[in-house]
Amino acid sequence: MSSASVAQHGTIVLPRIENEPNRNYASGSKERADLQHAVDEMMKSAPFEVPCIVNGKHIKTGDVAKQVNPSNHAQILCNYHQADEKLVQEAIEGALKAKQTWEEMPWADRAAVFLRAADLIAHKYRYKLMAATMLGQGKNVWQAEIDAAAEICDFFRFGVAQVSELYAQQPARHAPGSWNRMEFRPLEGFVLAVSPFNFTAIGGNLPGAPALVGNVVVWKPSPMATYSNYLVHQILTEAGLPAGVIQFTPGPPAEIVKACIDHKMFAALHFTGSTTVYKQLCKDIAANYDHYRNYPRMVGETGGKNFALVHPTADVDIVVNECIRGAFEYQGSKCSALSRLYVPASLWNNGGLKEKLVSQVGTISVGPVNEFQHFMGPVIAQTAFQRIMGFIESAKKAGGQVLAGGTGDNSVGFYIQPTIIETKDPRSTTMVNEIFGPVLTVFVYDDSKADYWQAISQEIDAATDYALTGSIFSRDRKAITEASAMLRYASGMLYIGQKPTGAQVGAQPFAGARASGNNYKAGSTGFFYQFVSARTVKESFVDSEGFMYPSNA
Repeated sequence: MSSASVAQHGTIVLPRIENEPNRNYASGSKERADLQHAVDEMMKSAPFEVPCIVNGKHIKTGDVAKQVNPSNHAQILCNYHQADEKLVQEAIEGALKAKQTWEEMPWADRAAVFLRAADLIAHKYRYKLMAATMLGQGKNVWQAEIDAAAEICDFFRFGVAQVSELYAQQPARHAPGSWNRMEFRPLEGFVLAVSPFNFTAIGGNLPGAPALVGNVVVWKPSPMATYSNYLVHQILTEAGLPAGVIQFTPGPPAEIVKACIDHKMFAALHFTGSTTVYKQLCKDIAANYDHYRNYPRMVGETGGKNFALVHPTADVDIVVNECIRGAFEYQGSKCSALSRLYVPASLWNNGGLKEKLVSQVGTISVGPVNEFQHFMGPVIAQTAFQRIMGFIESAKKAGGQVLAGGTGDNSVGFYIQPTIIETKDPRSTTMVNEIFGPVLTVFVYDDSKADYWQAISQEIDAATDYALTGSIFSRDRKAITEASAMLRYASGMLYIGQKPTGAQVGAQPFAGARASGNNYKAGSTGFFYQFVSARTVKESFVDSEGFMYPSNA
């Protein structure tokens, strides 16, 4: 019996949706001990074997790659089997076969899968998923908590609430004797989800959001987040996700992506990653338009070169604390991380800002994530280590002054000290290029000039093509209002009086524009429009009498 014939016996009212509470892991607490045990056990039991999962089957291809622990790159967290073009084709065809049953499943049952998955993560698998995120992706306890415990739960729970809101959006007007309604169908075909290493929650949301509204998905996880993403897939399966709805296909990005975007039934790309890769994918997909059944949807969240603008009236201590968190939490490996700081000469030179910032950065400890006391851990890989250190060297050669850090050690793990560079050139390399590492570049502007506030705001807006996040620090409301207006298109996320990171699902829908992405705002009801193809239905209850209109008489 088709699930389309299952009767709907009532209007669905969801449980109250709230953000997952954060646990603090204070020294001596049970939660800290339990997490430490999970991390120790995972380190002891590694390496794990991760298969591809296609049509519910665990497939070991024999083409094995490694995910290492960036805190200690001699340790292998998992060996994962890589999908090839043949297996990806099998995944696509299997997903298309699973599509009808999944999209016709009553909404309450689809919703229940994700609500159950969120509760499994919040309780049964919380520490295991956090441990995998810490050891595989280099996150300390707090960063793993807000990502792999809280945010992924929030994406699943608020996603259910937001899809319910979407489905409730129905025509308010009806002609006499007729009824108008809207159906929010999934896309015709399959979705390709390409997820990044830096957030386990994004790994869950990229395939999860399209699946919530009835789509089937081929998921290519990041090689550097394979194990945590595999656990997410296993949790969704335990929660009741049918086989074939989300196909788990780790492996070489180019081959997997090409096999998907060359398929006639490719319907959408859901991507988080580099701007360069996303732009190339847009071009490759556009070249295939004559081949597709429909115009594919493109949903991309890419890079950032995020700013903080400090006004002379700002509180120095607040600026220091917020900028350290914004720039150096998770080693700056967030697309929203603070990377360029604009400060007035009056505060920098005479107001204590420079001295306090450099002093506080000097207290930051850097070390392996299994030692919970460290504020910073490793960057993700050798390639990242070399790229970041290369930027630091380029900045020094161009005349930048290293005020803190500037050094790295990759002998055991991929460690880079938190680095502050002062530059006299607002368009220097570390002021305009995305670094994705623990490097904060400071430009000191002259606030003695009459038009300084307008001039520095215009410079921030023009300096890069990115427009993801930004912060304004001021106690002068007029200055905040003016800067906010002048920087209207410089960021998709604006923070006043705090760091430009830490968006919370359900409160701050996240995305940026320009070179930072399509700005579709993950974590909002409107986001799900990208993964549905609406159908308008008008039904008449009154039979027509002839075809002539009164005006024809």
